[in-house]
Amino acid sequence: MDIQKQSTKFIKPATQTPPTLHHHKLGLIDECAPPFNISVVFFYAADTNNPNFVSHLEKSLEKTLPRFYPLAGRYLEAADRVIECLDQGVEFIHAKVTNVKYEEIVGSEENLKLVDQLIPSPLGAVDQVTDPLLSIQVTTFESGGGVALGVSISHRVGDTATLFIFLNEWAAITRGESQTDFPPGSGFNTASFFPARGSSTPKLFPRTKSSDNLYRNKYVTKKLSFSESEISNLKDKVMVVGSEHQQYFSKVQLVSAFIWKALSDMDQRTNGEYPPRCSVLLWAINLRGKSTSLIPSDSCGNLSTAVSAKCETNDETVESLARLVRNSVKGFMDSYSKVRDDKEQVQKMVIKSRSDAAVIPPNSTVIRLTSWCKFPYYQLDFGFGKPIWVNRGRAIGKNVVYLMDDAGGNGVEAYVGVETKDVPYFEEALLNIKAY
Repeated sequence: MDIQKQSTKFIKPATQTPPTLHHHKLGLIDECAPPFNISVVFFYAADTNNPNFVSHLEKSLEKTLPRFYPLAGRYLEAADRVIECLDQGVEFIHAKVTNVKYEEIVGSEENLKLVDQLIPSPLGAVDQVTDPLLSIQVTTFESGGGVALGVSISHRVGDTATLFIFLNEWAAITRGESQTDFPPGSGFNTASFFPARGSSTPKLFPRTKSSDNLYRNKYVTKKLSFSESEISNLKDKVMVVGSEHQQYFSKVQLVSAFIWKALSDMDQRTNGEYPPRCSVLLWAINLRGKSTSLIPSDSCGNLSTAVSAKCETNDETVESLARLVRNSVKGFMDSYSKVRDDKEQVQKMVIKSRSDAAVIPPNSTVIRLTSWCKFPYYQLDFGFGKPIWVNRGRAIGKNVVYLMDDAGGNGVEAYVGVETKDVPYFEEALLNIKAY
Protein backbone atom coordinates (compact mmCIF):
# COMPACT_ATOMS: atom_id res chain seq x y z
CA MET A 1 0.00 0.00 0.00
CA ASP A 2 1.44 3.33 -1.08
CA ILE A 3 0.85 5.81 1.76
CA GLN A 4 1.99 9.36 1.18
CA LYS A 5 2.12 11.64 4.23
CA GLN A 6 0.72 15.05 3.39
CA SER A 7 1.47 16.69 6.73
CA THR A 8 2.53 15.96 10.31
CA LYS A 9 1.93 18.45 13.10
CA PHE A 10 1.32 18.65 16.82
CA ILE A 11 -2.10 19.89 17.88
CA LYS A 12 -2.15 21.72 21.21
CA PRO A 13 -5.12 22.43 23.51
CA ALA A 14 -7.09 25.56 22.58
CA THR A 15 -6.44 26.96 26.06
CA GLN A 16 -3.21 26.59 27.98
CA THR A 17 -3.03 24.07 30.80
CA PRO A 18 -2.71 26.00 34.09
CA PRO A 19 0.61 25.67 36.00
CA THR A 20 -1.11 23.80 38.83
CA LEU A 21 -1.76 20.93 36.41
CA HIS A 22 1.67 20.77 34.76
CA HIS A 23 2.55 17.49 36.49
CA HIS A 24 -0.10 14.79 36.35
CA LYS A 25 0.63 12.10 38.93
CA LEU A 26 -0.09 8.55 37.82
CA GLY A 27 -2.05 6.15 39.99
CA LEU A 28 -1.55 2.54 41.04
CA ILE A 29 -3.14 0.98 37.95
CA ASP A 30 -1.40 3.48 35.65
CA GLU A 31 1.93 2.32 37.08
CA CYS A 32 1.33 -1.29 36.14
CA ALA A 33 -0.28 -0.60 32.76
CA PRO A 34 1.30 -2.56 29.91
CA PRO A 35 4.07 -0.60 28.14
CA PHE A 36 2.39 -0.50 24.75
CA ASN A 37 -0.10 1.57 22.81
CA ILE A 38 -3.82 0.92 22.36
CA SER A 39 -4.73 1.42 18.73
CA VAL A 40 -7.88 1.35 16.64
CA VAL A 41 -8.81 2.25 13.07
CA PHE A 42 -12.27 3.46 11.99
CA PHE A 43 -13.23 3.11 8.34
CA TYR A 44 -15.75 5.57 6.89
CA ALA A 45 -17.40 5.59 3.47
CA ALA A 46 -17.05 9.36 3.34
CA ASP A 47 -16.59 11.87 0.53
CA THR A 48 -13.40 13.76 1.35
CA ASN A 49 -13.36 16.22 -1.53
CA ASN A 50 -14.03 19.07 0.87
CA PRO A 51 -10.68 20.93 1.17
CA ASN A 52 -11.52 21.93 4.77
CA PHE A 53 -12.11 18.33 5.83
CA VAL A 54 -8.78 17.83 7.63
CA SER A 55 -8.47 21.35 9.05
CA HIS A 56 -11.95 21.03 10.57
CA LEU A 57 -10.81 17.90 12.45
CA GLU A 58 -7.71 19.73 13.64
CA LYS A 59 -9.69 22.69 14.98
CA SER A 60 -12.21 20.49 16.79
CA LEU A 61 -9.32 18.52 18.28
CA GLU A 62 -7.89 21.74 19.71
CA LYS A 63 -11.23 22.45 21.39
CA THR A 64 -11.44 18.92 22.81
CA LEU A 65 -7.99 18.72 24.37
CA PRO A 66 -8.37 21.14 27.34
CA ARG A 67 -10.43 18.56 29.23
CA PHE A 68 -8.03 15.80 28.18
CA TYR A 69 -4.85 17.83 28.69
CA PRO A 70 -2.65 14.87 29.85
CA LEU A 71 -3.03 13.39 26.35
CA ALA A 72 -1.09 16.38 25.00
CA GLY A 73 1.73 15.88 27.51
CA ARG A 74 4.72 13.55 27.74
CA TYR A 75 5.54 10.61 30.02
CA LEU A 76 8.54 11.09 32.34
CA GLU A 77 9.57 7.71 33.72
CA ALA A 78 12.69 9.15 35.33
CA ALA A 79 10.67 11.73 37.26
CA ASP A 80 8.62 9.43 39.48
CA ARG A 81 6.44 8.35 36.58
CA VAL A 82 4.46 11.49 35.92
CA ILE A 83 2.94 13.07 32.84
CA GLU A 84 4.52 16.44 32.11
CA CYS A 85 1.62 18.56 30.85
CA LEU A 86 3.17 21.52 29.05
CA ASP A 87 0.87 21.27 26.02
CA GLN A 88 3.53 19.60 23.90
CA GLY A 89 0.74 18.44 21.64
CA VAL A 90 -1.00 15.46 20.07
CA GLU A 91 0.58 14.10 16.90
CA PHE A 92 -1.74 14.61 13.91
CA ILE A 93 -0.90 13.05 10.55
CA HIS A 94 -2.71 13.50 7.26
CA ALA A 95 -1.92 10.82 4.69
CA LYS A 96 -3.21 9.61 1.34
CA VAL A 97 -3.36 6.17 -0.27
CA THR A 98 -3.15 6.15 -4.03
CA ASN A 99 -3.13 2.50 -5.05
CA VAL A 100 -5.61 0.67 -2.79
CA LYS A 101 -9.32 1.18 -2.25
CA TYR A 102 -10.56 1.16 1.30
CA GLU A 103 -13.11 -1.50 0.32
CA GLU A 104 -10.18 -3.87 -0.31
CA ILE A 105 -9.18 -3.62 3.36
CA VAL A 106 -12.52 -3.55 5.15
CA GLY A 107 -13.39 -6.86 6.77
CA SER A 108 -10.48 -8.76 5.25
CA GLU A 109 -8.34 -11.04 7.40
CA GLU A 110 -5.77 -11.23 4.62
CA ASN A 111 -5.30 -7.46 4.69
CA LEU A 112 -4.91 -7.00 8.44
CA LYS A 113 -1.28 -6.03 7.86
CA LEU A 114 -2.50 -3.13 5.75
CA VAL A 115 -4.54 -1.91 8.72
CA ASP A 116 -1.31 -1.59 10.71
CA GLN A 117 -0.06 0.95 8.17
CA LEU A 118 -3.04 3.16 9.04
CA ILE A 119 -2.06 3.27 12.73
CA PRO A 120 0.11 6.31 13.50
CA SER A 121 2.34 4.97 16.28
CA PRO A 122 4.42 1.84 16.90
CA LEU A 123 2.91 -0.93 18.96
CA GLY A 124 5.34 -0.76 21.86
CA ALA A 125 5.78 2.36 23.94
CA VAL A 126 9.46 3.32 24.00
CA ASP A 127 8.86 5.95 26.68
CA GLN A 128 11.17 8.63 25.38
CA VAL A 129 10.36 12.16 26.59
CA THR A 130 9.64 13.16 22.99
CA ASP A 131 7.08 10.39 22.36
CA PRO A 132 3.51 11.67 22.00
CA LEU A 133 0.96 9.97 24.23
CA LEU A 134 -1.76 10.29 21.60
CA SER A 135 -1.29 10.06 17.85
CA ILE A 136 -3.94 10.40 15.16
CA GLN A 137 -3.69 9.58 11.46
CA VAL A 138 -6.38 10.61 9.00
CA THR A 139 -5.89 8.63 5.79
CA THR A 140 -7.89 9.36 2.67
CA PHE A 141 -8.16 7.06 -0.35
CA GLU A 142 -7.87 8.74 -3.74
CA SER A 143 -9.30 5.73 -5.56
CA GLY A 144 -13.01 5.58 -4.76
CA GLY A 145 -12.99 7.80 -1.69
CA GLY A 146 -13.26 6.71 1.91
CA VAL A 147 -11.47 7.64 5.13
CA ALA A 148 -9.53 5.67 7.72
CA LEU A 149 -9.15 7.32 11.11
CA GLY A 150 -6.33 5.65 13.04
CA VAL A 151 -5.85 6.50 16.71
CA SER A 152 -3.14 5.31 19.08
CA ILE A 153 -2.94 6.12 22.80
CA SER A 154 -0.21 5.15 25.24
CA HIS A 155 -1.44 2.71 27.87
CA ARG A 156 0.66 4.73 30.32
CA VAL A 157 -1.99 7.47 30.39
CA GLY A 158 -5.22 5.58 29.78
CA ASP A 159 -7.07 2.42 28.84
CA THR A 160 -9.59 1.56 26.15
CA ALA A 161 -12.43 3.30 27.97
CA THR A 162 -10.32 6.47 28.19
CA LEU A 163 -9.75 6.34 24.45
CA PHE A 164 -13.46 6.08 23.67
CA ILE A 165 -14.44 8.77 26.18
CA PHE A 166 -12.04 11.09 24.36
CA LEU A 167 -13.17 10.01 20.88
CA ASN A 168 -16.86 10.49 21.70
CA GLU A 169 -16.20 14.01 22.95
CA TRP A 170 -14.06 14.87 19.93
CA ALA A 171 -16.71 13.52 17.54
CA ALA A 172 -19.46 15.54 19.24
CA ILE A 173 -17.45 18.75 19.00
CA THR A 174 -16.59 18.02 15.36
CA ARG A 175 -20.31 17.62 14.61
CA GLY A 176 -20.87 21.08 16.05
CA GLU A 177 -22.44 20.07 19.34
CA SER A 178 -21.62 22.11 22.42
CA GLN A 179 -18.80 20.93 24.60
CA THR A 180 -19.61 19.05 27.76
CA ASP A 181 -19.16 21.31 30.75
CA PHE A 182 -16.19 19.63 32.42
CA PRO A 183 -13.44 21.50 34.29
CA PRO A 184 -10.03 20.97 32.63
CA GLY A 185 -8.67 17.54 33.48
CA SER A 186 -11.57 16.66 35.76
CA GLY A 187 -11.82 13.17 34.32
CA PHE A 188 -8.20 12.12 35.00
CA ASN A 189 -8.57 11.08 38.61
CA THR A 190 -7.10 7.59 38.86
CA ALA A 191 -4.65 8.57 41.59
CA SER A 192 -7.53 9.70 43.81
CA PHE A 193 -9.04 6.21 43.65
CA PHE A 194 -5.80 4.22 43.52
CA PRO A 195 -2.72 6.07 44.87
CA ALA A 196 0.62 5.06 43.39
CA ARG A 197 2.72 2.41 45.12
CA GLY A 198 5.92 2.40 43.07
CA SER A 199 7.86 -0.72 42.15
CA SER A 200 5.76 -3.02 44.36
CA THR A 201 2.90 -2.93 41.86
CA PRO A 202 2.41 -6.34 40.17
CA LYS A 203 2.98 -6.34 36.40
CA LEU A 204 0.81 -8.55 34.23
CA PHE A 205 2.29 -7.94 30.80
CA PRO A 206 5.81 -8.38 29.39
CA ARG A 207 7.48 -5.48 27.63
CA THR A 208 7.18 -5.54 23.84
CA LYS A 209 9.58 -4.24 21.22
CA SER A 210 7.53 -3.48 18.14
CA SER A 211 10.50 -2.02 16.31
CA ASP A 212 12.08 -5.46 16.19
CA ASN A 213 11.39 -6.98 12.77
CA LEU A 214 11.87 -10.44 14.20
CA TYR A 215 8.97 -9.75 16.56
CA ARG A 216 6.76 -8.71 13.66
CA ASN A 217 7.55 -11.89 11.76
CA LYS A 218 7.15 -14.18 14.75
CA TYR A 219 3.44 -13.52 15.35
CA VAL A 220 0.38 -13.33 13.15
CA THR A 221 -3.13 -12.18 13.96
CA LYS A 222 -5.99 -14.51 13.21
CA LYS A 223 -9.36 -12.80 12.79
CA LEU A 224 -12.32 -14.95 13.83
CA SER A 225 -15.91 -13.91 13.14
CA PHE A 226 -18.79 -15.23 15.23
CA SER A 227 -22.16 -14.23 13.76
CA GLU A 228 -25.30 -13.97 15.86
CA SER A 229 -26.52 -17.30 14.47
CA GLU A 230 -23.16 -18.99 15.15
CA ILE A 231 -23.22 -17.76 18.75
CA SER A 232 -26.77 -19.09 19.07
CA ASN A 233 -25.61 -22.46 17.75
CA LEU A 234 -22.71 -22.40 20.19
CA LYS A 235 -25.18 -21.84 23.02
CA ASP A 236 -27.17 -24.83 21.82
CA LYS A 237 -24.04 -27.00 21.72
CA VAL A 238 -23.05 -26.21 25.29
CA MET A 239 -26.59 -26.61 26.55
CA VAL A 240 -26.89 -29.31 29.18
CA VAL A 241 -30.34 -30.75 29.67
CA GLY A 242 -31.69 -29.52 32.96
CA SER A 243 -28.91 -26.99 33.43
CA GLU A 244 -30.18 -23.98 35.33
CA HIS A 245 -27.07 -21.96 34.52
CA GLN A 246 -27.17 -22.00 30.72
CA GLN A 247 -29.20 -18.81 30.42
CA TYR A 248 -26.44 -16.83 32.13
CA PHE A 249 -23.76 -17.48 29.50
CA SER A 250 -23.12 -14.26 27.59
CA LYS A 251 -21.79 -14.19 24.05
CA VAL A 252 -18.46 -12.90 25.38
CA GLN A 253 -18.16 -15.74 27.88
CA LEU A 254 -18.92 -18.33 25.19
CA VAL A 255 -16.57 -16.88 22.59
CA SER A 256 -13.84 -16.49 25.22
CA ALA A 257 -14.24 -20.13 26.26
CA PHE A 258 -14.21 -21.26 22.62
CA ILE A 259 -10.92 -19.47 21.95
CA TRP A 260 -9.47 -20.58 25.30
CA LYS A 261 -10.20 -24.19 24.36
CA ALA A 262 -8.62 -23.77 20.91
CA LEU A 263 -5.45 -22.13 22.24
CA SER A 264 -5.13 -24.72 25.00
CA ASP A 265 -5.51 -27.59 22.52
CA MET A 266 -2.98 -25.93 20.21
CA ASP A 267 -0.54 -25.60 23.08
CA GLN A 268 -0.89 -29.27 23.99
CA ARG A 269 -0.08 -30.23 20.40
CA THR A 270 2.98 -28.00 20.17
CA ASN A 271 4.40 -28.69 23.64
CA GLY A 272 3.51 -32.33 24.15
CA GLU A 273 0.19 -33.69 25.31
CA TYR A 274 1.48 -35.36 28.49
CA PRO A 275 1.52 -34.34 31.17
CA PRO A 276 -1.35 -31.87 30.55
CA ARG A 277 -0.33 -28.25 30.96
CA CYS A 278 -2.26 -25.86 33.14
CA SER A 279 -3.94 -23.06 31.20
CA VAL A 280 -4.73 -19.64 32.64
CA LEU A 281 -7.09 -17.05 31.22
CA LEU A 282 -6.48 -13.46 32.35
CA TRP A 283 -9.59 -11.34 31.88
CA ALA A 284 -9.64 -7.53 32.09
CA ILE A 285 -12.52 -5.90 34.01
CA ASN A 286 -13.51 -2.25 33.61
CA LEU A 287 -14.16 -0.74 37.07
CA ARG A 288 -16.14 2.28 35.88
CA GLY A 289 -19.81 3.12 36.00
CA LYS A 290 -21.13 -0.10 37.46
CA SER A 291 -23.84 -0.11 40.08
CA THR A 292 -21.23 -1.56 42.39
CA SER A 293 -18.64 1.15 41.67
CA LEU A 294 -17.93 4.61 43.01
CA ILE A 295 -15.92 5.37 39.88
CA PRO A 296 -17.88 7.51 37.37
CA SER A 297 -18.29 6.13 33.86
CA ASP A 298 -16.53 9.18 32.35
CA SER A 299 -13.37 8.83 34.47
CA CYS A 300 -10.14 8.75 32.47
CA GLY A 301 -6.87 6.95 33.05
CA ASN A 302 -6.33 3.26 33.74
CA LEU A 303 -9.29 2.01 35.76
CA SER A 304 -9.46 -1.70 35.26
CA THR A 305 -8.23 -4.81 36.96
CA ALA A 306 -7.68 -8.43 36.00
CA VAL A 307 -9.11 -11.69 37.21
CA SER A 308 -7.81 -15.13 36.36
CA ALA A 309 -9.45 -18.42 35.61
CA LYS A 310 -7.27 -21.54 35.82
CA CYS A 311 -7.76 -24.95 34.26
CA GLU A 312 -5.55 -27.80 35.46
CA THR A 313 -6.51 -30.37 32.82
CA ASN A 314 -6.96 -30.51 29.07
CA ASP A 315 -10.28 -32.36 29.02
CA GLU A 316 -12.42 -29.30 29.73
CA THR A 317 -15.28 -28.49 27.36
CA VAL A 318 -16.28 -25.10 26.01
CA GLU A 319 -19.15 -25.12 28.51
CA SER A 320 -16.96 -25.89 31.53
CA LEU A 321 -14.46 -23.22 30.48
CA ALA A 322 -17.30 -20.72 30.09
CA ARG A 323 -18.35 -21.55 33.64
CA LEU A 324 -14.82 -20.89 34.88
CA VAL A 325 -14.84 -17.51 33.14
CA ARG A 326 -18.25 -16.56 34.48
CA ASN A 327 -17.51 -17.70 38.01
CA SER A 328 -14.19 -15.84 38.21
CA VAL A 329 -15.77 -12.59 37.04
CA LYS A 330 -18.86 -13.03 39.20
CA GLY A 331 -16.73 -13.83 42.24
CA PHE A 332 -14.81 -10.59 41.88
CA MET A 333 -17.90 -8.48 41.20
CA ASP A 334 -19.79 -9.94 44.17
CA SER A 335 -16.92 -9.02 46.47
CA TYR A 336 -16.50 -5.64 44.78
CA SER A 337 -20.15 -4.78 45.42
CA LYS A 338 -19.74 -5.39 49.13
CA VAL A 339 -16.96 -2.83 49.60
CA ARG A 340 -18.11 -0.17 47.13
CA ASP A 341 -18.33 2.53 49.82
CA ASP A 342 -14.91 1.79 51.29
CA LYS A 343 -12.20 3.21 49.02
CA GLU A 344 -9.40 1.58 51.00
CA GLN A 345 -11.01 -1.85 50.73
CA VAL A 346 -11.52 -1.35 46.99
CA GLN A 347 -7.81 -0.57 46.66
CA LYS A 348 -6.88 -3.73 48.57
CA MET A 349 -9.25 -5.81 46.45
CA VAL A 350 -7.82 -4.52 43.17
CA ILE A 351 -4.26 -5.09 44.37
CA LYS A 352 -5.18 -8.62 45.43
CA SER A 353 -6.90 -9.43 42.12
CA ARG A 354 -3.88 -8.23 40.17
CA SER A 355 -1.47 -10.05 42.48
CA ASP A 356 -3.47 -13.28 42.19
CA ALA A 357 -3.59 -12.93 38.40
CA ALA A 358 0.18 -12.42 38.31
CA VAL A 359 0.80 -15.78 40.01
CA ILE A 360 1.11 -18.19 37.10
CA PRO A 361 1.95 -21.87 37.66
CA PRO A 362 5.19 -22.95 35.93
CA ASN A 363 4.92 -24.11 32.31
CA SER A 364 1.37 -22.84 31.99
CA THR A 365 -0.41 -21.69 28.87
CA VAL A 366 -1.28 -18.03 29.52
CA ILE A 367 -4.06 -16.35 27.55
CA ARG A 368 -4.64 -12.62 27.96
CA LEU A 369 -8.09 -11.48 26.90
CA THR A 370 -9.63 -8.04 26.63
CA SER A 371 -13.21 -7.47 25.53
CA TRP A 372 -14.17 -4.27 23.73
CA CYS A 373 -17.74 -5.45 23.39
CA LYS A 374 -20.39 -2.89 24.43
CA PHE A 375 -18.08 0.05 23.65
CA PRO A 376 -20.08 2.22 21.19
CA TYR A 377 -17.36 2.51 18.56
CA TYR A 378 -19.81 1.94 15.69
CA GLN A 379 -21.67 5.08 16.81
CA LEU A 380 -18.64 7.33 16.40
CA ASP A 381 -19.83 9.99 13.94
CA PHE A 382 -17.61 12.98 13.09
CA GLY A 383 -20.25 14.45 10.82
CA PHE A 384 -19.58 12.18 7.85
CA GLY A 385 -21.52 9.12 8.96
CA LYS A 386 -20.89 6.18 11.23
CA PRO A 387 -17.99 3.78 10.61
CA ILE A 388 -18.63 0.76 8.43
CA TRP A 389 -15.82 -1.22 10.06
CA VAL A 390 -13.70 -0.85 13.18
CA ASN A 391 -10.43 -2.73 13.56
CA ARG A 392 -7.83 -2.63 16.33
CA GLY A 393 -4.91 -3.84 14.20
CA ARG A 394 -2.77 -6.82 14.96
CA ALA A 395 -2.57 -8.58 18.31
CA ILE A 396 0.54 -7.80 20.31
CA GLY A 397 1.85 -11.28 20.97
CA LYS A 398 1.22 -14.95 21.56
CA ASN A 399 -2.17 -15.90 23.03
CA VAL A 400 -3.32 -12.29 23.23
CA VAL A 401 -7.03 -11.99 22.39
CA TYR A 402 -9.22 -8.97 21.68
CA LEU A 403 -12.99 -9.24 21.29
CA MET A 404 -15.18 -6.64 19.61
CA ASP A 405 -18.83 -6.40 18.64
CA ASP A 406 -19.41 -6.76 14.92
CA ALA A 407 -21.05 -3.94 12.94
CA GLY A 408 -24.53 -5.26 13.75
CA GLY A 409 -23.80 -5.44 17.47
CA ASN A 410 -24.95 -9.02 18.04
CA GLY A 411 -21.94 -10.91 16.69
CA VAL A 412 -18.33 -10.89 17.81
CA GLU A 413 -15.06 -10.35 15.98
CA ALA A 414 -12.03 -11.83 17.69
CA TYR A 415 -8.38 -11.03 17.03
CA VAL A 416 -6.01 -13.71 18.26
CA GLY A 417 -2.22 -13.50 18.37
CA VAL A 418 -0.57 -16.79 17.35
CA GLU A 419 3.03 -17.70 16.64
CA THR A 420 3.48 -18.17 12.91
CA LYS A 421 4.72 -21.72 13.32
CA ASP A 422 1.62 -22.65 15.34
CA VAL A 423 -1.04 -21.40 12.91
CA PRO A 424 -1.79 -24.86 11.41
CA TYR A 425 -2.32 -26.33 14.89
CA PHE A 426 -4.58 -23.44 15.91
CA GLU A 427 -6.69 -23.81 12.77
CA GLU A 428 -6.94 -27.57 13.34
CA ALA A 429 -8.05 -26.97 16.94
CA LEU A 430 -10.76 -24.57 15.76
CA LEU A 431 -12.10 -27.13 13.28
CA ASN A 432 -12.12 -29.89 15.88
CA ILE A 433 -14.12 -27.78 18.33
CA LYS A 434 -16.61 -26.71 15.67
CA ALA A 435 -17.05 -30.33 14.62
CA TYR A 436 -17.71 -31.46 18.18
